[in-house]
Amino acid sequence: MEITPKILKSASEKGLVSEHQAEQLWRFLCEHEKDTPRFNFTHILYYLGGMIAIGAMTLFMNLGWERFGGWGLLSIALAYAVAGLWLTEYFLGRKHLQIPAGIMATFVVVLTPLAVYGLQAALGWWPAGHVYREYHHLIDWRWILMELATLATGTVMLWRYRLTFLVMPVAVTLWYMSMDITPFLFGDADMSWELRKLVSLWFGLLICLLAFWVDIRSRHDKDFAFWLYLFGVLAFWGGLSMMHSDSELNKFIYLCVNIVLIVVGAILSRRVFAVFGGLGTAGYVGHLAYDVFKNSMLFPFVLTVIGLGVIAIGILWQRHEESISSVLRKLLPVPIRELIERRQ
Repeated sequence: MEITPKILKSASEKGLVSEHQAEQLWRFLCEHEKDTPRFNFTHILYYLGGMIAIGAMTLFMNLGWERFGGWGLLSIALAYAVAGLWLTEYFLGRKHLQIPAGIMATFVVVLTPLAVYGLQAALGWWPAGHVYREYHHLIDWRWILMELATLATGTVMLWRYRLTFLVMPVAVTLWYMSMDITPFLFGDADMSWELRKLVSLWFGLLICLLAFWVDIRSRHDKDFAFWLYLFGVLAFWGGLSMMHSDSELNKFIYLCVNIVLIVVGAILSRRVFAVFGGLGTAGYVGHLAYDVFKNSMLFPFVLTVIGLGVIAIGILWQRHEESISSVLRKLLPVPIRELIERRQ
């Protein structure tokens, strides 16, 4: 439930807190929430500016930068990294602004592949025809050194600053590495689509498990698991959804997996599970409507009844949620119970 000044004023009018206490509590909540990512104009500007700067040194690097040569790219990356570190310290130490500090620290991490590439190019490790911008859209095992260096930098920065946005480049790099290391391990230079789907599915599942472990470890601290959950679910659900199957049983299993995602999202209060689970469920219902029960007169009526039944279950759950949740939570280990209570 969102706490607003109107709610606090109503509480003071009922004598639950004094008017002065309500004002002090509102100031405390505003101060506490200013460093929590929210969908407001200030934070939108923070992230928009940060992503533009990060994109400029990653996804939007053009071929003109290759003219600087290896040593030039390394020098530019190091100069930008020094500036990013200074801004990180400035925002944290003097301004106490954690979100801009996290964005600047992340900017330093994403410069690591460019710095390593520049060093490799200067030492003549790259054959002619390869350019840095290919790092973000071509799968090649030779990127692995860049990815390992990025993971190391991200780990050091997380240890130093404990800022949640730093997990984002770590999660992306793990995703890149899962794709780049597969042709190296399996000797499949072209890497077939079927293999990519399997890699994406299993990698996503592993990252979700890692995110859950991080969630448990940081349940009393900041939300360090968000970006891991996002990229883990995206990789898992994407790989699962792209798999082709002519079997109705496999399609039904796909539906069940998506329903499990929705349930997990509800239990952990993680919307990313519910969003992708909902998309998968909608896709399966569309398959029933346009393929299995095509031109059927009864299907829309049956689907309506099912929808109303789900709403009825929701009403019953709302009425008895507290008692059912209390019983179920007693069966869970203490760390998981504390995590769920904190998220909700």
